[in-house]
Amino acid sequence: MAMSQNQPSAPGAVVLRVENLVKFYRGSTVPALNGLDFAVFSGEIFGLLGPNGAGKTTAISIICTLLRQSGGQVTLCSENTVTNPTAVRALFGLAPQEIALYPTLTARENLRYFGRLHGLTGRTLATRLDECLELTGLSDKADMRIDCYSGGMKRRANLAAAILHTPRLLVLDEPTAGIDTQSRNMLLENLKGLRDVGMTILYTTHYMEEAEHLCSRVAIMDRGSIIAAAPPAELISQVAGCSNLEDIFLHLTGRQLRD
Repeated sequence: MAMSQNQPSAPGAVVLRVENLVKFYRGSTVPALNGLDFAVFSGEIFGLLGPNGAGKTTAISIICTLLRQSGGQVTLCSENTVTNPTAVRALFGLAPQEIALYPTLTARENLRYFGRLHGLTGRTLATRLDECLELTGLSDKADMRIDCYSGGMKRRANLAAAILHTPRLLVLDEPTAGIDTQSRNMLLENLKGLRDVGMTILYTTHYMEEAEHLCSRVAIMDRGSIIAAAPPAELISQVAGCSNLEDIFLHLTGRQLRD
């Protein structure tokens, strides 16, 4: 797929930097984020993992300028999310856990609307729209209303909307939750293709097998801070008796239910 808008950073360049991030919600004396630190480099798929309540959604909301932190800072392509939020919003694409599309519009109408919000017009918009529909396997269903889509198709349309403006950072919050094996496989192949043409991806999931095979590095967070970060194979090799990322995750975060 052509990368026709925001060009990727040089390989190895820091795209996203999160420094000493702290967040207290009103009325709480326990921080949702407690000195969160990590960096995401150009062209990688970086997995941000953690049990329910670890702070992943809070971190993503701050990174995407939807929430203001209590302390620390976030920079995306050297732009500060607090002092220059407008510039930051042009640099990322977000596919949230909930479907962020207009259900009574078709996929094509949704993409056309969101593309115009990002400043795409004319031939550029038409080309990107066709590229994103093809990449997500929706070309032949582009003129169906979203509320007629299956769960997997909605997830793929969500991804198409997030990548339409070719963002420097693609943020994916549980993109494969609740979909069938075929749709999950297509989405994961889509993400590998985006990575291969230089897109940088921040990825959250509860599926450890996905993260192990998809992510070049992962950070496991709990109680608002990072407790381990490395390539999956490196993390697995550090603990005797652990044969996969799920073993490491349970070893570090415990088996107690968090719901």
